[in-house]
Amino acid sequence: MSLMNAPLPLAASDEQEPMYDNDFEKSIDDVSHLDTRNDGGSNIVSRYLTDLAHQSAETWNRFWYTPTDPATLGLIRLLTGMMLVYTHWVWGLDFESFFGPESWVNSELVQRYQQDSYVFSLWFLVPYEYAFAVHMMCVGILGLFALGVFTRVTSILSLLIVISYSNRLPTAQYGLDQANGLLTLYLAIGPSGAAYSIDSWLRRARGMIPPRTAVGLGFDSYGPSIHANIAIRLIQIHMCVIYLFAGLGKLQGDAWWDGLAMWMAFSNREYQTVDMLWLSNYPWLIHAMTHVTILWEVSYCALVWVPILRPIVLLMAVVTHVGIGLCMGMWTFAIIMMVGNMAFVPSHMIRHVVHLMTTRRHRVKSLSH
Repeated sequence: MSLMNAPLPLAASDEQEPMYDNDFEKSIDDVSHLDTRNDGGSNIVSRYLTDLAHQSAETWNRFWYTPTDPATLGLIRLLTGMMLVYTHWVWGLDFESFFGPESWVNSELVQRYQQDSYVFSLWFLVPYEYAFAVHMMCVGILGLFALGVFTRVTSILSLLIVISYSNRLPTAQYGLDQANGLLTLYLAIGPSGAAYSIDSWLRRARGMIPPRTAVGLGFDSYGPSIHANIAIRLIQIHMCVIYLFAGLGKLQGDAWWDGLAMWMAFSNREYQTVDMLWLSNYPWLIHAMTHVTILWEVSYCALVWVPILRPIVLLMAVVTHVGIGLCMGMWTFAIIMMVGNMAFVPSHMIRHVVHLMTTRRHRVKSLSH
């Protein structure tokens, strides 16, 4: 039926329910029809509390249990897995100093330090003569996880590997390793091998078409699944917690209040990779950078959920972490934090960008022939 021929809505009558532009108008109209003379308004309160409970439950279920395309999770797995391979490979470059009997912090000292709490590490069990072979096996498993090979198994093994290295080398941990650990945990929870993986490629090659929506949580689903959404939401919430507490922690010092914190970072010879001392001629710029950075960090957890503000918040994250990489040389930490921020990028945008990149590469390859 064309729009011109569509019947006009009838005027409201006693028998016909009136039309509303939104739920708010309907709720106000419902309240206005309540007879408050006999019950003193208790019916209004009851209706309000009931509606509040129903809408809260619907919002909660929509937030956690809406099936989601696993494309974003798959790309995060690929990038996180590559970072895990790099960081653990680097530990092996000086294996004796980290894991040897005469290492900087030997296994016995670590276990004595952690004796009051239960911690797991396979390095407490492996004899030293087999340690390097086990290390290379661990790096190989992390590589399989990055490529998405038997991802359901390798994701869990990768998590155990990350925990083992962390508990064996507690004095060699910093923000990069903590970010690696939290991302690996949530990638093991979700179907991180459902996109951009060898597993998904083999599934397509065998003619196994992914369903539109997974049944249940969709642990092994290659289509939209609730389980993928849960993993993404956990990453998003954890990123908010990280920035909030990092910002609140900074506010406990005077440097972030008086605007000198950025100058202290730029002038630190231990981390300085790019000469930023020219900023001493522009103190107002140093103050502005300091206050904008701390304002962004503290407000991240609130503003990133506002759709119209999210691109600005994520752009600020990229600028901040690229600045950390350029000026302080902490590129691995900067990259993994930007990977974590990718959890807020919609999956359809991920697929669009990847499609453009792969299509362009295919065209260039075809022209070269």
